[in-house]
Amino acid sequence: MLMLFLTPAVAQDKKDVVYLDTKDGRIEIQLRRDLAPKHVAQIEALVKRGFYDGIVFHRVIDGFMAQTGDPTGTGTGRSDLPNIPAEFSKASFKRGTVGMARSSDPDSANSQFFICFDEAPFLDGQYTVVGQVTKGMNIVDKIKKGSKQNNGSVTNPDKIVKMQMATDAK
Repeated sequence: MLMLFLTPAVAQDKKDVVYLDTKDGRIEIQLRRDLAPKHVAQIEALVKRGFYDGIVFHRVIDGFMAQTGDPTGTGTGRSDLPNIPAEFSKASFKRGTVGMARSSDPDSANSQFFICFDEAPFLDGQYTVVGQVTKGMNIVDKIKKGSKQNNGSVTNPDKIVKMQMATDAK
C-alpha cells in the first residue's frame, strides 16, 4: 500500500526534469515552469520532437557558459516554432542556471539555451531563467566548443547526443 502512495510523488518529481545526454554522461535539468511557463512549454515540445538530439554546443566560453539549441550550429538558427516573449524574473544566474538565449530583442528566444559554468549576475533580469542543473555539473564542466579552423568552421564540437523528458526516458 505504501508503494501506491510513493509512486505518484516520484513521477511528479520528474515531471519537469530533462535529461541531456552528452558523450561524457547525463545532465539533469529541473525546468522552472513557475518562472517561465511559456519557455518551458517550448523546450518540452522541442524535446519531445527530438529537436535537440545531435545539436552542437556552438558557443562555449570558459568560466561563463555553454550554449546550444541552434540546428545550424552557427548561433543564428532556431526551430520552426514562434519566438517566445521574455519571462524575466528575480531568479539569479548562478552556477548551473539554464537560461534562454536570444538576440538583442528580449522577445526573440526560440530554441537556443545556455548553461552557466559560474555566477553571471549581469544576466539577472535581462535573460529568462528556464531551469537549473540538479545533477551532472561535472559533465557540464567538460563541454568543449571544438577547434576553429582557418575557414571559420568548427571541428569536433561537443553535442547533445539525446535530450528527453525524464517521464519519457527509456
